[in-house]
Amino acid sequence: MVVVKTNYNFKKHLRMNLQEFLADKSIKPKAKTEELSRWLVENPTMLHDLIDFAKASKDPNKATCIEAIEFATQKTPKIATLLCLEFVSKTLTEKAPRVKWESAKVIGNIAYLYPNNLDEAIKNLLINAEHEGTVVRWSAAFALGQIIKMQTPINKDLMPAVEAICQQEEKSSIRKIYLDALKKVIR
Repeated sequence: MVVVKTNYNFKKHLRMNLQEFLADKSIKPKAKTEELSRWLVENPTMLHDLIDFAKASKDPNKATCIEAIEFATQKTPKIATLLCLEFVSKTLTEKAPRVKWESAKVIGNIAYLYPNNLDEAIKNLLINAEHEGTVVRWSAAFALGQIIKMQTPINKDLMPAVEAICQQEEKSSIRKIYLDALKKVIR
């Protein structure tokens, strides 16, 4: 049963269909994310509808929607709009770790598209870089590393902050992400 369709009626009934699709226990969570991602790549104009749905959803569905955006922006980053960046920058502050880490990965995928609109994302990523959850910290490191590699003027302030975080980070795998990014930047 394919719920996420691309016919003309889908947009009108998007909220109901997404709710039903995400509630369907016969579909495994990973398959739901993959299907939503595939649908989004095929219908990039529906990104804002998916974001609106996610905004009104509880954390598990919100995280699944953001993960689908992350998968889609891995393949096709240019589907992301400024509204998408603003949405995931804000969701970095939410309580649910999965929402935080999926949002950070989206930012890592699309930051280069919006180099002048990253202030809120960077502020929230730096906070998440000190989160107790390893995956949240890893995702923040990924996004911050991608931003550093862009070699924009923001690096003047960002690099010292990241170097300080790197010195305090207990996990070598996370430190490595920061160090790899810092090595690629010409000072």
